Amino acid sequence: MATVYDFNLRDKKNNEVSLSEYKGKVLLIINTATECGFTPQYEELEAMYKRLKGQGLEILDIPCNQFGGQAPGTDEEIKEFCSLKFGTDFPQFKKSEVNGENELPLYTFLKAQKGFVDFDMDHKIAPILVEIYDKQDPEWRKKSDIKWNFTKFLVDREGNVVERFEPTHDIADVESKVKNLL
Repeated sequence: MATVYDFNLRDKKNNEVSLSEYKGKVLLIINTATECGFTPQYEELEAMYKRLKGQGLEILDIPCNQFGGQAPGTDEEIKEFCSLKFGTDFPQFKKSEVNGENELPLYTFLKAQKGFVDFDMDHKIAPILVEIYDKQDPEWRKKSDIKWNFTKFLVDREGNVVERFEPTHDIADVESKVKNLL
């Protein structure tokens, strides 16, 4: 049976990185953007990373420009923005697609393991996202596609995808689930 360790990503210098390098770690894999309403999550994610890295957490940041063109910069500009504005220190990979014919094979796998459940409607941005998707496609809830920036996949130490968190999900709850796997 496949695990995330069977996949590779490209770093910002276009070098291939095998996710098997992260064997034994708990992973949080996130598609991100620098000009999104969820971009401030970088601050909470970096704080979580600092608290839990020593216990085996790795956050894998995959910038994506597929949602409203909200990651317009080059890989270097994105890295610089995240480092300067949020002090991010977790691994950041090459800007990539997470949906469609050019999506990363990793994302094909992740979405097959954990499909879309729903947005947390208590979040102020959730109703806006629902309105956008309702207008585009009445069947959108039934599809496993990534819906927006900052969707997170939680992976256990054996490389199994155990949970998917939509961008509206509370980061404190995400951290709690991460801690349960450490």
